[in-house]
Amino acid sequence: MATHAQDRSVSHEEKSEYQKKHKPASSFASRADYLNHELQIMRPRRWGLNLPGRDFRFEIEDLVPALAGTIGIIAMYSAVMMSWADGLTAAWDHITLGKAFAVEVARVEMLIPALLFCVLLCGFINPRANLAGNHGPMIPLVGTIALAGAHPLALGILIGAFGLILSYLKGGSKLVNLTSQGVAGGLLIFLGFGGAKGQIESLLAWGAAIDMGYISILILAVSIVIYAFLARIGKRWLAIPVCAVTGGLIATALGAGSSLEFVTQPGVPNLNPVYWWGSTEQGWQLGLPNLSHFLASLPFALLAVAMWSPDFLGHRIFQELNYPKKAEKVLMDVDDTMTGCSIRQMVGASVGGGNITSSWGTYMIPAAIARRPIPGGAIVLGLLCIAVALIGYPMDVATWPPVMTIALLSGVFLPLLEAGMQMVKDAKSSQAAGICIFASMAVNPVFGWAVTMLLDNNGLIGDKERPTTLSTVDRLVIPTATVIICIAAMLAVGMIPGIPSLL
Repeated sequence: MATHAQDRSVSHEEKSEYQKKHKPASSFASRADYLNHELQIMRPRRWGLNLPGRDFRFEIEDLVPALAGTIGIIAMYSAVMMSWADGLTAAWDHITLGKAFAVEVARVEMLIPALLFCVLLCGFINPRANLAGNHGPMIPLVGTIALAGAHPLALGILIGAFGLILSYLKGGSKLVNLTSQGVAGGLLIFLGFGGAKGQIESLLAWGAAIDMGYISILILAVSIVIYAFLARIGKRWLAIPVCAVTGGLIATALGAGSSLEFVTQPGVPNLNPVYWWGSTEQGWQLGLPNLSHFLASLPFALLAVAMWSPDFLGHRIFQELNYPKKAEKVLMDVDDTMTGCSIRQMVGASVGGGNITSSWGTYMIPAAIARRPIPGGAIVLGLLCIAVALIGYPMDVATWPPVMTIALLSGVFLPLLEAGMQMVKDAKSSQAAGICIFASMAVNPVFGWAVTMLLDNNGLIGDKERPTTLSTVDRLVIPTATVIICIAAMLAVGMIPGIPSLL
């Protein structure tokens, strides 16, 4: 009994530790000092109940990553659902899907997963797990996935199952730990540069399409100045809302507002899974998946999960670069994030969704820059997603090119580029980064990361002393297996240039 009482006393003391150490912002010399102190004293519970006030607080800075994540996820959900609609319409004679279908499915994805995983899981149950968002690199493959005969529900089930296996084996954190600073820096530089280039081209194409190319140039110029100014005064975390709003205002003021169409009506999407999967005459018009659907989905599911680790790595690095020392307790746990993404993938697909999920970068990157932990912003983000899905019209604004492209450019891809450059600190890391960038350009970032990690961990590039610090399993077995799995999956789906799909 005494021991039990003592355990309860210790437990009570642990629960109240954050409250005991918390100090009002007015007692600090600067806002940054207050935010750093909050990160250092937080002790969030993994797979337990976390409560506002007792374990974390809401701050005004939480609103920025929440807004950024909402804008980003609307754009990406809309893109992936439209890709499914186009691909399935082309692949099947009896299927005709359009924008209305894509919008409805995107709203389903924003409602149920936002409530269950943003608010409940990442906000209250496990704030060490980053939110489960969208797998951006997989979006260009969705058309190929549909043409290969895959089924969205089968794909979601397989991704979730593979992800749970990898997270149970602690494979995600192992791969992250085996990726050196040089390899990680090269990966971030490539992703940042490639993404920024794509967004700039998208904005210029939009301007050309409405015969107002000068508006795109002006928006980019003003955004660069604003971003530089915010970085100079230490307020870079405001880049997404400030730059996105400015881009929209400039476009409207110069006469491009007519290109913004409000077509998404308020309302609640159909939340009945039977509607989406129970009949071939409604919803996806595919019915329930059969064995052939699972076989066609298999290589894409393997590829998606293989691509999780470099994605998660980039997001955790942002926390490490922006958080103060002794804030390890609030860093995202890669394996917990993988568990959350896996469950969210299966739940989202089962209720009618078609998203391919991954760690939520458009939330995590601004949150890290703003020096905020996961839970407060996660709850705000979840509520915003629910509100947007119900109201409808904000989805049209968030996907308008002057808003969407500038938000992603200033809030995701430029910070990625900067973070990668910060990690390349010496000749050894620059060599590994250069090879990673080269391999990523030659094939794709998954190939670049996997191959460079194998070379780097065996001393063939980068730090020649690195192999002496690693076991044979970490140095050779795991990196080699990663390369083989990635290459096999890419060969199967035709992701290696010059080699046709083996499917």
